[in-house]
Amino acid sequence: MADPKGFLTTPRETPKSRPVDVRIKDWREVYEDFERTKLEKQAGRCMDCGIPFCHQGCPLGNLIPEWNTLVWREDWRDAIERLHATNNFPEFTGTLCPAPCETACVLGINDDPVTIKRVEISIIDRAFEEGWVKPEIPETRTGKKVAVVGSGPSGLAAAQQLTRAGHDVVVFERADAIGGLLRYGIPEFKMEKNRLDRRLEQMRAEGTEFRTNVNVGVDITGERLRAEYDAIVLAGGATAWRDLPIAGRDVPGVYQAMEYLPPANRVASGELARPPIDAAGKDVVVIGGGDTGADCVGTAHRQGARSVTQLEIMPKPPSSRPDEQPWPTYPMIYRVSSAHEEGGERLYSVNTQEFLADDEGNLRALQLVEVRNEGGRFVPVEGTEQELPAQLALLAMGFVGPQREGLLDELGVELDQRGNVARDTTYRTSLDKVFVAGDMGRGQSLIVWAIAEGRSAAAGVDAYLTGRDVLPAPIAPTERPIA
Repeated sequence: MADPKGFLTTPRETPKSRPVDVRIKDWREVYEDFERTKLEKQAGRCMDCGIPFCHQGCPLGNLIPEWNTLVWREDWRDAIERLHATNNFPEFTGTLCPAPCETACVLGINDDPVTIKRVEISIIDRAFEEGWVKPEIPETRTGKKVAVVGSGPSGLAAAQQLTRAGHDVVVFERADAIGGLLRYGIPEFKMEKNRLDRRLEQMRAEGTEFRTNVNVGVDITGERLRAEYDAIVLAGGATAWRDLPIAGRDVPGVYQAMEYLPPANRVASGELARPPIDAAGKDVVVIGGGDTGADCVGTAHRQGARSVTQLEIMPKPPSSRPDEQPWPTYPMIYRVSSAHEEGGERLYSVNTQEFLADDEGNLRALQLVEVRNEGGRFVPVEGTEQELPAQLALLAMGFVGPQREGLLDELGVELDQRGNVARDTTYRTSLDKVFVAGDMGRGQSLIVWAIAEGRSAAAGVDAYLTGRDVLPAPIAPTERPIA
């Protein structure tokens, strides 16, 4: 194990954030560097539990106690080997995952949990700095061709695993750059894109081929892919956003979060000079209290919004773990992201009734009302109506499933009761040689689940093509399998 007394003698410590007045002037990640010696002491807090519940908390089954011990021993090179054994992209999870492993940490029962996420990102960052991350080129080729549709975390994970298994893999992406939401949906201040680009360089060197500006189902048919490839992995994500069909929805100034964030990211990367939707000098209201809403909040701050308010229909969560969500489950508690630290207001138990326009027809305010939950229904509280000034409103209320128009409608794959693509325990859909991974089959979920499902689907594809059982399959689908 790591330091036998580390959890008793070393308090939890995390990196400091860069000053708010500094970081909102740029798009760089918000955290300052963390001294290596401090990080090694933090890894030493791991108790190497007899039953490490952090494994249960992590969908990838990351070998957390092992690489914590190796970091504490200053054996960083072996640490990255153990980390890569279960996770293709620790640089993605280390920056973007909400760390369910930490809420499942045994130390967290009566103390602050181990800083697992910080140890993880530090391992992979040092591995790239030292040149330890090298292409893993397969020794033999199977001659089998696999098409992966979508280049988000699930598609990339499936592609890398299948390439390393010796298959000829082509990844199709409808945007003009690879990465899916990692590229244009996640703001730079949460994950700088050099983390993505350096991993893509490794994948290209291994033999994975990437084709951008190809909208499968429009530019190329799914049936053509089925004819030309031995297997297909659908990894297009859950891109159908939830709308808010109320009075005034069509007023100029009301946009979906994913109409706002991608062009803002293009400005940060230098691809655009100015965003087509700009928060500068405006009162901005973000409807939706999740991570996408927080991304909108942080982006609006950097664009120079006059005020930012985030709305949530649910009540304010408790500050500590509620009794009905006991350890080691992931609790719904009040959390403050880096974007919230930068300013703005958060309103809970409110619902938007109408978008109000000014004399010129543009958005001027939202009509709100407080609500209470009665038997699962949100009932307006009489007399609590109010107007909230806004010249820009962003809808960040999540996603309802995959886009059906185009590829899915053309293929005719069976859907489950939630509208996601149905699959069996090997991630195969109702169509022969067509598999599905990530949010397209699971529904909107965490990045760590996307990577885990991409790895699992790759194992299913490899077994289908070759009859082998060589790729690890860390998880099985939890949704209803196809008939």
